[in-house]
Amino acid sequence: MKLLIDTDPGIDDAMAIIFAARHPGIRLVGLTTVFGNVPVEVATRNALALAEHCGLDIPVAQGAAGPMVLPPFTPPAHIHGADGFGHLPPARPSGRAVGENAAAFMSRLARENPGEITLCPIGPITNVAEAIRLDPGFARNIGRIVLMGGALDAPGNITPHAEANSYHDPHALEVVLRSGAEIVMVGLDVTMRTQLKAGDFGALAAAAPRDGGLLDAMAGLYLDFYRSIGQPGCALHDPMAVIACLHPELFTLERTAMGVVLEGKEIGRVRRLAGQSRSAAALDCRAQAITGLFLDTIRRAA
Repeated sequence: MKLLIDTDPGIDDAMAIIFAARHPGIRLVGLTTVFGNVPVEVATRNALALAEHCGLDIPVAQGAAGPMVLPPFTPPAHIHGADGFGHLPPARPSGRAVGENAAAFMSRLARENPGEITLCPIGPITNVAEAIRLDPGFARNIGRIVLMGGALDAPGNITPHAEANSYHDPHALEVVLRSGAEIVMVGLDVTMRTQLKAGDFGALAAAAPRDGGLLDAMAGLYLDFYRSIGQPGCALHDPMAVIACLHPELFTLERTAMGVVLEGKEIGRVRRLAGQSRSAAALDCRAQAITGLFLDTIRRAA
């Protein structure tokens, strides 16, 4: 599978990217970056560093610095750290981003590989919306969009109504959901059902010192945040979207049209709409199998 990840790294983004790089069924063809867990410039630096860590010679394209309509917001340093990787110091990659911006890059990649690219946005979905506006053929050319974000029946994690990625650019998500592309939404209905605890990261570091050691070094702040909200471990938000690209059979999907609340106290809430659609939402999952697949993939690549 040819996979393009749109990302705002971010600790769980790092988990997702390392998983994608190590899984033999995935050919990672590039990374595009967006604001979110960190400012977009830091996201680009982190994406370059992760590509280099994984030994990948792939393009990294920088994208949107803020939402399409809403004002900018302050990144959640208390969750991911000021530089995105917990308490680790700023990454120092040797590479540089390509000259194309993210929307132009993903549009060209889809046009040159019609129907072959699976696009996995795991941050605010601004770049994808900009690609749709830039290129009227993008929704036809892209194979699938499997996004991490939103929630249909579960409560939000940034407001009572909204998940963080959908909240941070609801207007962009509305553009994507209306595009006619084939979309699978992997959101809080399933991602909070999987957790890794401190012991899991420690065991992964022992089994796979390079990849597991890096994730273990990042994870402390992330785990501290989850403990502060009463959770014993951290959710596999972004890795689950990548896993859904490869193994949709591990998820229960509901085919439904969806829209996004664009104003008021429920802004960012994803809701079902009437009518036919190529969109689906993950509402249940085989959580133990998903967690095991994530850990086993990184262990076996060591």
